[in-house]
Amino acid sequence: MDSLITAAARALAAGDPLGALKRVSLRDDAPALALRGIAMAQLGDFVRAKTLLRKAIRSFGQRETVARARCVVAQAEIALASRDLTWPGKALDAARATLERHDDRLNAAHARYLEVRRLVLIGRLDEAERKLAALDPTPFPPASRAAHELVVAGIAMRRVRAKAAQAALVHAERSAREAGIPALMAEVESASKILKTPAARLIGRGTEKRVVLGDVETLFKSKTLIVDACRHVVRDSGIAISLATRPVLFALARALGEAWPGGVSRSALIASAFRAKFTDQSHRARLRVEIGRLRKKLRALADVNATEQGFALVPRRGREVVVLARPVEEEHADVLAFLTDGESWSSSALALALGQSQRTVQRTLDALVVAGKVQSFGRARARRWITPPVPGFTTTLLLPAPLPGD
Repeated sequence: MDSLITAAARALAAGDPLGALKRVSLRDDAPALALRGIAMAQLGDFVRAKTLLRKAIRSFGQRETVARARCVVAQAEIALASRDLTWPGKALDAARATLERHDDRLNAAHARYLEVRRLVLIGRLDEAERKLAALDPTPFPPASRAAHELVVAGIAMRRVRAKAAQAALVHAERSAREAGIPALMAEVESASKILKTPAARLIGRGTEKRVVLGDVETLFKSKTLIVDACRHVVRDSGIAISLATRPVLFALARALGEAWPGGVSRSALIASAFRAKFTDQSHRARLRVEIGRLRKKLRALADVNATEQGFALVPRRGREVVVLARPVEEEHADVLAFLTDGESWSSSALALALGQSQRTVQRTLDALVVAGKVQSFGRARARRWITPPVPGFTTTLLLPAPLPGD
């Protein structure tokens, strides 16, 4: 490897893509193409970066397996950065195995981090944690240690473990400063801001206040009965009952939770659950059926007692009742939660992350475009959607993740 290639590689490792391009921008040999591709990716030109890396892979000989594997890892990182979550995982696995066989532990670990980050994005946290546990970041350079801690913090936030996330971010900040890479320090700072941003609204006894992720963690550990409108569950410190597939039952539970310790009239419950502008005997009959189903679902946590005017929620063992609501009540908030990370998403990637059909996601995106809440660019498979961050809106409690206590 000649001196210019070495200098360009060191510039990229230090987060200086322009310095790397100054050394190899006029060269078309395979190593230079690969470094140019990585530099363009760091500058945000993913289309040009993909083209250069494909040329580099073709230019490397069949015997240069390590160099080709490193290019595959770079392609996977670009796909992740551009939120193309459908990229072939088998190719990345093969590249990682090649790097491990040739004792390139740093790049092999980087490949595994990419896989873990993808799993975190689509909510497969258990699998992500298992793969992350197999990595020891101690012998790695500061930039890799910072990346490791950022992944740890991301998983902790998804699991509503604010203290663990804060500890990981402290380590990440220290490593990022040691690495001296401005982009990495900015990423750590951005992640830290999530812990200070209102994560939800707490509604109880007729009052409402905004709470951060640490407050939510404390609440989840308390003996309070929580009607969680972020993930559509009713839970206390030991039990979580999901009503995500029963929207009528959850609407009833939320109305009863917001009114606690008082009750809710039958007409108000009908309006909340059935969206009915007027009531008749059929609505009242249906309400009785749905209340019976709600009693059955919640019997381990609370009862639903009839009152003179309607119904009231009565928690077991005299616990407090609160409703945990989204910081911003927004239609299609789950889609906006992903888009507010500042990255551009494809509809296929959103569908994979949300566990919905691509057509359903496309209809949602079309509605958000009409409402002026998202913008799109590109065409066909290259089309991407993006939106600026919503002030006072953090996405942690809206992203897919196993519920605490599950």
